[in-house]
Amino acid sequence: MGAGTEPDGSSRSDEEWERFLRESVAGAADAPKEPSARARDVARRLRAEPGRGLEGWRSYTPARPKRRTGWYVVGLLASLVLLVVALAPGRIVDLFAGADSPPLAAETARPTQAPPAEAAQRPTMDEPFRGSPAASWASGAAGITVPKAGAVGWMSAAEVERALARSRDFLVASGLDRGVLQGERPEKAIALINPHQKDVQDLLKTAFRTPSEKNDPLLLLSRFQPSRTHLVGDVVKTRGRLTYREGKRGALQVTADVTFVYPVTRADAGGDDEIVRTIVRRELVLSWDDPDKVITEPGTFSIVSYKYDMTNGGCGAPTGYFTPPFGTDRRVDEAGTEVDPYDRSAPVGRGESSGDECGRATRS
Repeated sequence: MGAGTEPDGSSRSDEEWERFLRESVAGAADAPKEPSARARDVARRLRAEPGRGLEGWRSYTPARPKRRTGWYVVGLLASLVLLVVALAPGRIVDLFAGADSPPLAAETARPTQAPPAEAAQRPTMDEPFRGSPAASWASGAAGITVPKAGAVGWMSAAEVERALARSRDFLVASGLDRGVLQGERPEKAIALINPHQKDVQDLLKTAFRTPSEKNDPLLLLSRFQPSRTHLVGDVVKTRGRLTYREGKRGALQVTADVTFVYPVTRADAGGDDEIVRTIVRRELVLSWDDPDKVITEPGTFSIVSYKYDMTNGGCGAPTGYFTPPFGTDRRVDEAGTEVDPYDRSAPVGRGESSGDECGRATRS
């Protein structure tokens, strides 16, 4: 092909004309094309009815490209955590240690060993069980395991079930009732005891007027003097169980073995937040007697025996109240025999037939 001539009279070389033609053809492929008559008709109908699509046609919204922001956020958070750990590691330990411990499974048999040691941490008003095995124990009556009922002696399975429930009611009324813990008379608990059991009724009549080693209300129930001691929070931690078998004269004999953990502080503490945990483990043996063989009243039991171990509850003369030691008073309690109050693998050792030795807690 010869050289071309521009409108202004200048000329192009053959190579320039070839490049120009190739670029023109390539550009023409991308150039908008004139729509066909059918396409114009469809577009016109769509504009006339914007809410209607063409039957049989598929439409879609193109997916928006994903933004890879997740890893950036994770990296930022990790950097912040590392910074906090570097600046205040103690706060991180407190944060995780203060979290609720996973609850233990219900106790269905005597454990074979004491619970493992906890990290040494002071209890607080918000977390009064912090740093103790009781942090993972159940609260209140939920920590007292009641077994499945079966017929025993003179009682049917349904009657045994009711007796077990009332036995636990006694533990609640004597060891968890808020009013009783604050020094009130335990009317609900007393109402469940056979009124014809003279020795126990004599104990109760004397214990609240003139408490002594022999007649002490603490042998059967827990109470604190409100003018001296305040309970911290609304929760008492418990762990234990009921068991039963056939007793004398076909009676249903129920044994309760339960540990109660009471966090308390001084009534006149003011700004002092010292918290002491009074820990009481009780073993009660109750007899639901056949009324045809023993003088009793419906819905009541006789007490066969009672024992308890106590730490951080005071070692002085009986007052009818637990007297937790605060401040320098703790030195007096430290003279007793060492005992792990959370160890439920050993039998309960204190009671009406045992000495008055005051145990010193190896951990509280």
